[in-house]
Order: sequence, then C-alpha cells, then structure tokens
Amino acid sequence: MSKRVNKVPGVVINIFFCICSLMFIIPFVLIISASFTDEQTLLDQGYKLIPSEFSLEAYKYVFRNPQQLIDSYKVTIIFSFVSTVLAVVVMSLLAYPLSRPNYKYKKPIMFFIFFTMLFSGGLVPTYIWITRYLHLGDTIWVYILPYLVNAFNVVVIRTFFQGLPVELTDAAKIDGASEMQTFFKIMLPLSKPVIATIALLTLLSRWNDWNTALLYIKSSDLYSLQYLLQKILREVEFIQNMAESSPVAGIDMDTSQLPSETMRFAMCMVAAGPMLIVFPFFQKYFAKGLTVGAVKG
Repeated sequence: MSKRVNKVPGVVINIFFCICSLMFIIPFVLIISASFTDEQTLLDQGYKLIPSEFSLEAYKYVFRNPQQLIDSYKVTIIFSFVSTVLAVVVMSLLAYPLSRPNYKYKKPIMFFIFFTMLFSGGLVPTYIWITRYLHLGDTIWVYILPYLVNAFNVVVIRTFFQGLPVELTDAAKIDGASEMQTFFKIMLPLSKPVIATIALLTLLSRWNDWNTALLYIKSSDLYSLQYLLQKILREVEFIQNMAESSPVAGIDMDTSQLPSETMRFAMCMVAAGPMLIVFPFFQKYFAKGLTVGAVKG
C-alpha cells in the first residue's frame, strides 16, 4: 500500500512535465507545418500539425536570391562566433580579479559595472561614438567590438569564481604559478558550466541581432541574417500595400501568390535552424551555470 502511495506523486510529476514538454513542442511543430503549408490553405483552414496541402512557395521566396542569403549566413556566423569567443575571454578576465578578495580596486570597478546596468549613454551618443570616433560603421567589427562586455554576465562569472575553493589559488601561488597561469590552467577548466552558459547566451544574442545592421551597415555584403530576413518581409509588405492602392495608381498588381503569412514561419526556420543544432552541446552545462552563478553578492 505504501509503495502505491509513493508512486502516485511520481506519476503526477511525470504527467505534469509531459504536458509542459508538449506546450513547448507543439508550437514549434506548428511553425514547421505552417512554413510548408500553402498560403491560401493556411488562411482558409488555419494551423494544423500536418499540412493539408504541402507547398514550398514560402522557402522559394526566401531563397529567391540565394547568394545574398549565403553571404548573410557567412557574415552572421563569423561575427557571432568571433564575438562570442572574444566576449567570454574578456568578461572572464574582467571577472577574475573582481572575485579575488585582495584586489585593491574591486569596489569602484564593481560600482562602475553595476552603474552601466542601470544607465546608458543613449542611442544618439552611442551612434556618434561608434561611427565618428571609432570608425566602425559599415564594417564587420561593429558587430563585435561594442558587445564584448555585458555587465550582468560579468557579475555571474565573478560570482561563480567566488564559489570556487580559495585553497586552489593559494596552492597555485605556493607552486609559483602567476595570476595568468592560475586563471587559464585552474579557474577556467573548473568553470565550464558558467563559461558554456555565458557563451550560449552571448551567441544567441549576437545571432539574433538585427538592430546593428539597421543602424550601422550600408553595404549589402555585410547584412546580418536577421536583418536580411526582415528586409525581405518588408518588401513583401510594401508590394501588398502598393497592390491595395493600385486602382488609384493605375498599376495592375497580383499579390494573391505572395506567401506573406507562410513566409514568416519559413523565416523563423531559416533563422533558428543553426541554433537548434548548437544548443544541445551547451545544454548539460546550462542549468548548472545559471543556478551556481546567479546568486549575486
């Protein structure tokens, strides 16, 4: 009887998590299904888990200029991974001395970092600084250099470093190791959970960046993937708006074949595909890195 009583909570918990899993999986399946559904069928019958009428028109429209899409993929992959690696190294190097109790300038630097979490210079000063003084406009470095440090991530990494045993660094000092040797050979190998977590969060933020291209990029060769997809969507919306005013303008435009609705879902799949492949490699470190490094002191 007691075994049956103990099994009941376990069954309830399993059912609960199965329902939660379905709540995340079903919308994703609907997005995939909608991207492969005929436009008119989707408007008439709504969303279904299995397309009632299969169509590739949305993907054909997204890939109508494959070279531009490939170039945007290359640019996005390059600046996403380069900025992620550099950001993790820079933020770790900044967080390490702040985690040491004997660092002389610990409090003023932490105040400066915390201050930037609450206040910023604003869009106009930032634009002037990046374009006129740093001369990063219309270069790939504008995707990388301004985003190397995130104050919240620095605090998380610092807190993780503080949780590591002090005896490790003391033993390294006794053995004659320098601070850089202690950092790269002891602290970083023991900090894989938080490093992987920060790397994933940074990679996702850089991959989904479209605002930088909108503000600073003029050359189409440097368009990010997200900005290019938004540009394609705006073109479709523009054509539809022109079609609505065609009787007045004397223009005969047929937009019934434009897959405007299904194209949104096709764009989601094109943009999210690579990240769905990368995420499983970080997953085992993700929960531990957030829980251990999230308590800020």
